[in-house]
Amino acid sequence: MGRDLFVAVFATAVGFALSGILTNFYRLLVRKPETGFERGTHFAVMVLAGPNVLIENAAAKLKAKACSRCAFWLATAIAAYWSFAIGLFVLNLYVVFKGP
Repeated sequence: MGRDLFVAVFATAVGFALSGILTNFYRLLVRKPETGFERGTHFAVMVLAGPNVLIENAAAKLKAKACSRCAFWLATAIAAYWSFAIGLFVLNLYVVFKGP
């Protein structure tokens, strides 16, 4: 059970780290989306960058007293699960490409 818990925590950390890296890299390179293609690209990137953006927005709203603690923790739980799914995908890619 300890190994499974470690893999789950590691996958969540990998997913959240990838989300943060992609979010900041995207913000450095891309201006605000205006055309249809840019909006489509934005939504495609947000599939992987979403957990980081969700936590940033929830923390800002909590700090501004614009949402409850319950809403903040719900957003945190959703971001953690989203990060877990991304992390499992990345770890699966690692296992597939690592080879025998």
